[in-house]
Amino acid sequence: MNPGLLYAALAYMAWGLFPIYFKQLVQVNAVEVVMHRMVWAFVFLMGVLLVLRRWAWLRDVARQPRVLLAFGLSALLLSANWSVYVWAVQNAQVVDASLGYFILPLVNVAMGFVFLHERPRPAQWLAVAVAASGVLWLTLQAGRLPWVALVLAFTFGTYGLLRKVARLGALEGLTLETVLLLPMAAGLLAWWAWHGQGALVQGDPATLGWLMLGGPLTAIPLLLFAAGARRIPLATMGILQYISPSLQMLAGVWLYGEPFEPTRAIGFYLIWAALVVYSAESVWLMRRRGPVAKSQPDSR
Repeated sequence: MNPGLLYAALAYMAWGLFPIYFKQLVQVNAVEVVMHRMVWAFVFLMGVLLVLRRWAWLRDVARQPRVLLAFGLSALLLSANWSVYVWAVQNAQVVDASLGYFILPLVNVAMGFVFLHERPRPAQWLAVAVAASGVLWLTLQAGRLPWVALVLAFTFGTYGLLRKVARLGALEGLTLETVLLLPMAAGLLAWWAWHGQGALVQGDPATLGWLMLGGPLTAIPLLLFAAGARRIPLATMGILQYISPSLQMLAGVWLYGEPFEPTRAIGFYLIWAALVVYSAESVWLMRRRGPVAKSQPDSR
């Protein structure tokens, strides 16, 4: 078996099981969980860079203000995405969060058209239209926009767009983002601790251990993803990516008992149908064209 399949599948499975991890931290405010995730991810990534001795890129980036600005924006988008996701898990909206990552590939198609002047193929337009009808159905059925799903899809879609324009490797890019977010994250944690608040002063050892685990849990799936993306075609990565939201949705319904009524399921069926069209057309096109470029790294 191509080891890239295993690496990519493990990365998507890890992301799909994130609700189980964040459910262990329901007693901690979602924003505080994200601040800890930034700090401990920074510590873990610094350790990885120290072992690999990969520091030269930091000097190059420090001389490029536009790159720093682009990654500053991507870091803010990433922190917003993480915050909404953790809040959704803590507030019994895991299914809505999974919906955001189901529609993400189709949001990427729309963003490529608007910002990069890409020309989506007819089948891609059909997939976007069918997915939009699914979102419209969910809105009418619930009486409100599925805002959690839309915020997650559009923040991460915009994040991916910025990462496409200002490229760094998966490890280096996430490291730079955590470096830029570190002053805010460490400052907030210190402020809460100074005032006798937050998990650092009120949490038990188990809670602190779960929070520290957020560092490797952030970085390791990303590194697995990058290793897989170098070894298998983009079309294969595009199909494997649905492992993550599928596991999230199953966790929400089966583990945590979130409602999934038949009327609501219709909206999901429409979105899944759109993904079938999108994936089938992508696989057909890749087979026609032969070997393709590798996919872009993910930083969930």
